[in-house]
Amino acid sequence: MKRSLLLVAALAAGCTTVGPDYKRPEIVLPEKFDALQNQDAVELPADWWKLYGDPMLDALVAAAQANNADMRFAVARVQEAEGILREARGGLYPDVNAGYAYTRSRASSQTLPPNIAPFNRAVNQTLFSTNYEIDFWGRLSRIEESARANLLSTRYASEVVALSLAGATAQTYFALRSFDAQIAALAKTIQTRSDALDLARARLQGGLASELDVFQAQGALSQALVQRRDSERQRALLERELGQLTGRLDLKLPAGDLFTLPVPPTPPVGLPSALLERRPDIRGSEESLASSNALIGAARAALFPTISLTAGLGTQSAAFSDLLASGAKIWTLGFGLNLPIFDGGRRSARVDQAEARERQALAGYQRSIETGFREVSEGLINVSQSADTETDLKTSLEAARNALEVSNARYKAGYSPFLEVLDAQRTANDAEIAFVRNRQARLSFTVDLMKALGGGWTDASPRATQ
Repeated sequence: MKRSLLLVAALAAGCTTVGPDYKRPEIVLPEKFDALQNQDAVELPADWWKLYGDPMLDALVAAAQANNADMRFAVARVQEAEGILREARGGLYPDVNAGYAYTRSRASSQTLPPNIAPFNRAVNQTLFSTNYEIDFWGRLSRIEESARANLLSTRYASEVVALSLAGATAQTYFALRSFDAQIAALAKTIQTRSDALDLARARLQGGLASELDVFQAQGALSQALVQRRDSERQRALLERELGQLTGRLDLKLPAGDLFTLPVPPTPPVGLPSALLERRPDIRGSEESLASSNALIGAARAALFPTISLTAGLGTQSAAFSDLLASGAKIWTLGFGLNLPIFDGGRRSARVDQAEARERQALAGYQRSIETGFREVSEGLINVSQSADTETDLKTSLEAARNALEVSNARYKAGYSPFLEVLDAQRTANDAEIAFVRNRQARLSFTVDLMKALGGGWTDASPRATQ
């Protein structure tokens, strides 16, 4: 017995782990982002949506993160990965079982020696047994390492869902507020065109205009009414979309003002290499790579012999009452060595598969980094350009409003035809809508940039702090 324990200790001391240890691959990145940054930039908080200063938006994001089905699905996946990791860790320890068995048998008279009559035999048995695979080549530890990395990857995936959900909620909310502003602008357009129709009718009655002016004015008013109805329809659809995102299918939002939402300062982007730690999707891709890397070791370890120990301790007697009697004790101790000789190349094929999956994960990791760099660059460009566009659109809008006012006055005084008024109305209406839509796009671009920078997310995983 002592020799057996010494053998176990010697085997455990000689255990080694085959396969490559994970090391973060070198990815060539540009030294900096080309787009200029705002010098008044502020640090990006984890609850970045609060930078827009809208309590309604804050409530919608909170509801989405608490009730959205995608978020619940992501949480359930994390819980599943935690269970897989616990199962993998359990493989590093021996199985211990306890049991009781009762059997009764009769011996055949054809198998007994002469002069011995057949007999019945009853056996009661209690047994504590254990089975333990010595992780001599590190197969089980590599499986545990892979499961741990997979858990981290799943947690990062849930963070990606939360970030994407907050971004989708904010951008849908901005789109809804954009239609509020468009409906308000169209209400002014409808009033202006209604007044123009009344003026055309008055001039017709006074013999100062033809029926053509009235027909044109009526057509322009109808177009504005159709445009407003379509905007109201699209707003209602966005309201339903927000209801689905937040898990509140009966959601009703009152009209609001898009232009009360501030455009937050551009957050600092830092160096491109900082994206490797700031974006949960990139960290998730890296952990998937680490998981695949560990499985190479597990596949290689399967090429080597499997060493296992078995042991049992219990009692056995013919009568149940004698199970604890002196002399009823039984025990077993075993050692097993399983050496693969020929399997048709299955084990080596599994190594090739594991290495191929590791190369796929490496390509996915590289792609996630390239995508992150592109999204930050695009976000900086869009935020900067939309701000410049808003200045030009505001100038265009003021000019269109002034032109409409002048054209109305000229038509009323009889100095210009009604066609000039129609053209000014269309130009003013288009300028109003374009200005509103650019503000919505500008707000959405800031959300894209915040998401591209990781939304203020910080990584507290063990690998990130090493």
